[in-house]
Amino acid sequence: MELSYWEHKSWFSHVDFTIIGSGIVGINCAISLKEKYPKSNILILEKGSLPQGASTKNAGFACFGSASEILSDLEHHTEEEVVQLVQKRWDGIQRLRSLLGDEAIGFQLHGSHELFPLEKPEFYEKCLASIPYLNSLMEPIFQQKPFDTSNNCFNFANIQEKYITHQLEGQLDTGKMMRSLIQKCVSMKIPILNGVMVEEMIESNGGAIIKTADFEFLSKKVFVATNGFASKLLKSETVKPARAQVLITEPIKNLHVKGTFHFDEGYYYFRNIDDRILFGGGRNLDFKTEETTEFGETQIIQDRLEALLRNMILPDYPVKIERRWSGIMGVGAQKSPIVKQISNSIYCGVRLGGMGVALGSLVGKELAELVD
Repeated sequence: MELSYWEHKSWFSHVDFTIIGSGIVGINCAISLKEKYPKSNILILEKGSLPQGASTKNAGFACFGSASEILSDLEHHTEEEVVQLVQKRWDGIQRLRSLLGDEAIGFQLHGSHELFPLEKPEFYEKCLASIPYLNSLMEPIFQQKPFDTSNNCFNFANIQEKYITHQLEGQLDTGKMMRSLIQKCVSMKIPILNGVMVEEMIESNGGAIIKTADFEFLSKKVFVATNGFASKLLKSETVKPARAQVLITEPIKNLHVKGTFHFDEGYYYFRNIDDRILFGGGRNLDFKTEETTEFGETQIIQDRLEALLRNMILPDYPVKIERRWSGIMGVGAQKSPIVKQISNSIYCGVRLGGMGVALGSLVGKELAELVD
């Protein structure tokens, strides 16, 4: 496609900063750049009609890590690394709330609860016994002991009698959050161009040439914020895609469940929203198949989600599924995000490890701060 004089002049000439990806990281990067360089010409490119990946497809958990997730992380990371990562998640949520306001993102603080299926009693006891240790580790971040136990007040079936509760985890409305971020961009005169697939970035004098499926242009700096799709543009960075499958029920009369819930080391998660239950996870049933950038659902995971929904979360309730979807996360051997300069003109903020809601705002800000 040949760009007209008007198209080139209005959108693609004298571009200071181009952000690839209009999700949480990309938009926060653009906002931070505009605050730092108010006269700069900033452009956001998005391959989808809406932000693709996970930013509009996640479960809306404002979470920092359940007890079992943190214990698992401590097997592969030092205490200092785990504390730093939880601190970043906490700081990211506080930045998001401060930037947009709780009402604009539908933020609610109902706490979160980790459930333990009956078939793993030893694991349950291990996690219960770890609460004092985890509280001492996490108290400097939250300024209080975050973990406690709660009785099974929501009457879930086939689980241990107590939950492990994180009192400071919350939930938000993913759609409201992304619309508010986009509106913030518009108010700051930062254009977002949808349906633009970036195929390659080439270092050039004075910046980088961005080649799309239809045209190319020069940008002084480029920021890759495509998370689960990062490997297509960043050959030197190790970011594996991880698909997450989700379903949501039809409205449930007198739904009593309130809060966010995890089990099986965070591989399953559910919450209340609009008198419904949103339930996702299960990629640990088939890691290899779920290591994909293709959206879609599989029978093995959907069947398992439905079985758990009916046998554990809402036992004996004639629940109906209204909608199913999937999102693509970016994961790796390390839980910490990759925020770095790749070359003279190219930067990246990727590999959010399934914690994009918590980390995205902070990673976007840190990405923008890499520019001198």
